[in-house]
Amino acid sequence: MGLKEEIEAIEEEIAETPYNKSTEAHIGRLKAKLAEKKDEFEKRQSGSGGGPGYAVEKHGDATVALVGFPSVGKSTLINAMTNADSETGEYEFTTLNVNPGMLKYKGANIQMLDVPGLIEGAAGGRGGGKEVLSVVRTADLVVFVLSVFEIEQYARLREELYKNKVRLDTKPPNVSIRKKHKDGISVNSSVDLDLDEETVKSVLREHGYVNADVTVGEQVDLDRLIDGFMDNREYLPSIVTVNKADLIEPDYKPTVDEDLREHGIDPDDAIFISAVKEKGLDVLKERIYDELGLMRIYMDKPGRGVDYEEPLMLFEGDTVGDACKKLGGSFDERFRFARVSGDSAKHDDQQVGRDHELADEDVLRIVVSR
Repeated sequence: MGLKEEIEAIEEEIAETPYNKSTEAHIGRLKAKLAEKKDEFEKRQSGSGGGPGYAVEKHGDATVALVGFPSVGKSTLINAMTNADSETGEYEFTTLNVNPGMLKYKGANIQMLDVPGLIEGAAGGRGGGKEVLSVVRTADLVVFVLSVFEIEQYARLREELYKNKVRLDTKPPNVSIRKKHKDGISVNSSVDLDLDEETVKSVLREHGYVNADVTVGEQVDLDRLIDGFMDNREYLPSIVTVNKADLIEPDYKPTVDEDLREHGIDPDDAIFISAVKEKGLDVLKERIYDELGLMRIYMDKPGRGVDYEEPLMLFEGDTVGDACKKLGGSFDERFRFARVSGDSAKHDDQQVGRDHELADEDVLRIVVSR
């Protein structure tokens, strides 16, 4: 039996096994084995050079991937928002290659990737889907582009991303493992886990652990427990935009809102746009900027004063050390201290070290050794 057939057999057994407390450990072992087999299968595929790649070099301060089925208007949208020139048309796969464009907003250069339209089965390789999904995994934000008439596409798109190890709008599980030399597997938890301890141990053994301490700091199901053991999951934020809103009558809007709710989307959170008419794009730009968590740092340059025209763009939570790395050159090596004014400082020109966490619109001066 080949690896692909093994995967299919495990998936079939999982589907046919009723889930209850008596079968929980068995299903846990099967799901853990399935995760390992899928990883092995993908590594073999990559090693054999199967299929063209869509490697896109990252530029700018952040990267956004537009995700949607063919002909939902992604190419038109990216052309309207950036300097891209993407080929468009009313037929499938009009985006022939990953087509990056640069959105300039509030001093930030945000790379937007118009990837070929996803189709069902993309995670399994249909339509070059694996290469497309690999591009999505490198983004900082996923923007779903849905047709106002096909809201049901959302669930299918999320499922394809999930199959390709992209976890949306959630943080990594609070699960840690420490290998040891003896005494088997011990499970420690700060919550009253719904999973049996033997189930957790079974999953660990399936991942090759014999002696280990595992600590679980939150309530997890089997899938999230397995995610906690794997180091190849990507955790990304996402937003939903509904295109072609100019084509609906006002009395159809409640139907669209209900469709959104049925798929777990708050209509007030969705951004209604018309890429063709260029309506709603300012709201979308602002939302993208906010979701990326970007912040502007104004550099105080010796002899030239504060540069308010071209801020240094960082992410929320970044430190002076991150600023040094982003600036490049010898700033990191020659760093002595920094002076900060703004919301993160106790007072103007506060002297700080590398670990000082910056805030949006801080003024930063870095002092280096000669």
